[in-house]
Amino acid sequence: MLAQITITVNEAKRIMAKGIAGLPMVKKALKEGQIFLKGGTTVSAVCEELVGQPLRISGRIVPEGTKMPQKYSTRFHCGLIDQGRLIDPDDIMEEVIEKLGPDDVGIIGANAIDVWGNCALMYGAALGGKPGRIISGLMADVRNIIIAAGLEKLVPGSITEIVPKAARKSVDLSMGMAVGLIPIAGTLITEKEAISLLGQVDCTVIGKGGVFGAEGATTLIIEGDKNEVERVLRIVISVKGAEASGVAESLPHCVAPTEYCRLHRSCIYRKTKKQN
Repeated sequence: MLAQITITVNEAKRIMAKGIAGLPMVKKALKEGQIFLKGGTTVSAVCEELVGQPLRISGRIVPEGTKMPQKYSTRFHCGLIDQGRLIDPDDIMEEVIEKLGPDDVGIIGANAIDVWGNCALMYGAALGGKPGRIISGLMADVRNIIIAAGLEKLVPGSITEIVPKAARKSVDLSMGMAVGLIPIAGTLITEKEAISLLGQVDCTVIGKGGVFGAEGATTLIIEGDKNEVERVLRIVISVKGAEASGVAESLPHCVAPTEYCRLHRSCIYRKTKKQN
């Protein structure tokens, strides 16, 4: 049986969350170990799927550019699921990463992926902010790294060529905060891989983009046994109309002047010249 589906960017995040939640390594870590979550709307969707709670959204890309939330939220941006319980690792980030074991899991998002499966993450704060303190340790110490990133993040060219072009301190003017890129490594799960995790089906992307809310959408063909295809279809239909995941108060983005203006470089909207 063949079925054609179209999923929006936010629907794809929910599909990825469901696919990742079903991975054996994730199920084992959820029950017996620990899962470290580096916040973002896709990883927040994963957190909701695993424990029913969203994460605080920090940096984001909106029509105006690369922005931060309108106001600070006390809800945590990164999360640690310890034997099924979500806790805030914010003040003990290094300690948390150091104590992750060989069967534990790290889940992070990406802002850019290339056709070879290489990935990169944007940093808009000095030293990458608090999460920046532990990314290198996470990459070095944890073998089960999952990168959850939709196909709308696909960029032309190679990540290794793109990263040097985006040095944060080299940007003179920026729509929102100037950002740099750091390469990250792990198992990349897009909506294509996620669908194949949700059922025994072959999945082929046949189109990208759309209009009237389907900008960035993915159109796919799924093929397989009738029961398997119908099972995947039911899951896809269940997420139709999904919105961005995240703590509600963290979703509106900053409009200058805000407390963040003093922290961000080169933003054309801010009304102060002080830079970090």
